[in-house]
Amino acid sequence: MHPDHPYNALTPDTVLDAVESVGYLSDARILALNSYENRVYQVGIEGETPLVAKFYRPGRWSEAQILEEHRFTRALAEADIPVVPPLESPDGESLYCHAGFCFALFARRGGHAPELDNLDNLYVLGRTLGRIHQLGAARAFEHRPALDSLEFGHRSRAFLVENQWLPPAIAYEYQALTAELLERIEARFAGVDRLQTLRLHGDCHPGNILWRDEAPHFVDFDDCRQGPAIQDLWMLISGDRASQTQQMAELIEGYEEFRPFNRAELALIEPLRALRSLHYSAWLARRWEDPAFPLHFPWFNTEAYWMEQLMEVRELHQAVTRPPLQLGP
Repeated sequence: MHPDHPYNALTPDTVLDAVESVGYLSDARILALNSYENRVYQVGIEGETPLVAKFYRPGRWSEAQILEEHRFTRALAEADIPVVPPLESPDGESLYCHAGFCFALFARRGGHAPELDNLDNLYVLGRTLGRIHQLGAARAFEHRPALDSLEFGHRSRAFLVENQWLPPAIAYEYQALTAELLERIEARFAGVDRLQTLRLHGDCHPGNILWRDEAPHFVDFDDCRQGPAIQDLWMLISGDRASQTQQMAELIEGYEEFRPFNRAELALIEPLRALRSLHYSAWLARRWEDPAFPLHFPWFNTEAYWMEQLMEVRELHQAVTRPPLQLGP
């Protein structure tokens, strides 16, 4: 652990002072919410509904990149798409700074995770994602990075290798397998006809979707990036191949009420899954100096963890070589 990590300075008093610095009067109640990349708190407000305060990890995103996230979510909200954008001040500000931290405030929203085994829910999720992507395709991000094999694959692999995170017993095989895996991933991307990228949610797993009033509400656009449309769909399917095919068909049926879907992108499901896996290990390693990470991920960087990762890379390698899901025209 590193006692000088920036987040050690984010005390409860600092959180309350930050919220009050932009004009809110807190009731001194504060509740830490489940977040590791950033720090997120529910803060009680005198006589009003509590707010959610999100303190961005220092050094991760530039101010321009954060504001681009805010503009995207604001545009979605203005189009009546159910997202949770940052609150704006009377002057139109949504990003604030206090005591060395950049932060944003959000309305608190309740809800539960969507029932992904309910095909009707998947259809509604597809419709909403079609609307998000219709707006997302209208222009490109200028400052946010792309979701691609360079950012999630090669740079993740290089970080682990160059900083000697891999145990010597598996280092050679891991490097050889991941190098071959990345070649196959890039071949899959190159083989997708008419591949286009657009502004995405980027991290569209069920934990970032609040279901209420018979509709999904998308939260936490912190990982929004430029990438292929399938990225926001593939994490919503699971089970065996027959189940995944049925689930994806339902998602796309809803999606295409608002925007055509390029079925050639189905070939990217396993490559994107593999890139996410590589990125996750490197993400844990990059954040290991944050005291919260050894506390909440004690199994990381153990011999058992890296042996499991080696087996997972073998499985991902096989999955990327299999024929992709096939849907009707």
